[in-house]
Amino acid sequence: MGKLFGTDGIRGIVGENLTVELAFHVGQAVAAVLTEEKGSKPTITIGKDTRISSDMLEAALMAGICAVGGDVMPLGTIPTPAVAYLTVLEQADAGIVISASHNPYEHNGIKVFNAQGYKLSDESEARVEELILSGAPMDVKTHGEIGKRLHGMRQMKRDYIDHLISSIDCDLSGLRVLVDCANGAASATAARLFDRFPDLHTDVIHADPDGVNINDGCGSTHLKSLSEGVVAGGYDLGIAFDGDADRCLLVDETGHTIDGDKVMAVCGADLRRHGKLSGNAIVATVMSNLGLHEYCRKEGIELVCTAVGDRHVLEKMLERDYRIGGEQSGHTIFTDVETTGDGEVTALQFLQVLARSGEKASSLVSCCAVYPQVLVNVEVPHSGGVKEAIMASPALAEAVKREEEALAGAGRVLVRPSGTEALIRVMVEAKTTQIAQAVADRLADFIKSQKK
Repeated sequence: MGKLFGTDGIRGIVGENLTVELAFHVGQAVAAVLTEEKGSKPTITIGKDTRISSDMLEAALMAGICAVGGDVMPLGTIPTPAVAYLTVLEQADAGIVISASHNPYEHNGIKVFNAQGYKLSDESEARVEELILSGAPMDVKTHGEIGKRLHGMRQMKRDYIDHLISSIDCDLSGLRVLVDCANGAASATAARLFDRFPDLHTDVIHADPDGVNINDGCGSTHLKSLSEGVVAGGYDLGIAFDGDADRCLLVDETGHTIDGDKVMAVCGADLRRHGKLSGNAIVATVMSNLGLHEYCRKEGIELVCTAVGDRHVLEKMLERDYRIGGEQSGHTIFTDVETTGDGEVTALQFLQVLARSGEKASSLVSCCAVYPQVLVNVEVPHSGGVKEAIMASPALAEAVKREEEALAGAGRVLVRPSGTEALIRVMVEAKTTQIAQAVADRLADFIKSQKK
């Protein structure tokens, strides 16, 4: 991980560690690196979510890009996956997203896609960081070499929605859905998208962004209002996006959550029925529930698990040409459709299976059980190598082994260090919450004893 770029771009609180000055220099550096690599003037798309700071950061990025001779194609408020898709469609050299996803409004971020719609390479990110952190003067242009703002935003949004619609071949007739836009980027596209299905009844909530209400008690991280609305209104399904609409969680007709594991189980089985489940595999992470493991084992589907993070999931999918993968949190990737996770694609894929099945959503997802899961965070010192020493301890490995043996296949244990915090996380799944909690507490106490 670099000094500026984390696993999902540059993140921070605007005005504190994510400033206008930094955004300006990021714009300069991205355009300069692209110019080096391409040997000519680059074109860069920019999209943003609805945070109060997004317009300001967009202006700074655009100024930086144009200052060193790059052209800019602003897409306005639009989901993160739309930027990836439109960067490829418009044959741009890169795409920039201004968003902090599911985080509160005071946070924001800058994420860069390459010309193929994938995350900027580590080498290019390192070069961008080097230019910014060195403080070396950029090659600022003048006269006719200054970059330009290009236009066509409205048509490009239509192009993106057309693309989403083309991803399914079902009219979704007869279904009633309630859609929660999290007061985020989906507010600009979701209503237009679902209105294109005349036989699908759609109502939309939390689609009135004011700059500070993004993810505030709504969206995929706060499902209560959606769940209550689905039950009260007699809807077949509730759909919830996060702030930049790359994540989607669902709610069945009874108000219960349908997480990413259940989405992958249902959609993976549908892909196999239609001969499209490449490698007969689903890619998940080590945090996916034991219920998904059992479902795949029973169905004869290979479940490939990666480290936590949709970046790792996508890398494995591309490496082995797999078609579906994702995280329990709602990042689901369909590589036949997108180069990154797309909440609206996920919603459409699930709706298509639901419409074809003729079942209730609760019945459709009952194939994949959910084991109770308990997560305990144990604080450990950041310095002195304490975290690393505990994780490498044979005594910890033996303690974990004893607990797993006691679960006798009816649960699992995962102990992992946080990549960003002074924590070791203990996750336990078992047939009851009480059993999971007891195992997690014992392991947490053991880890605490090792800090001394």
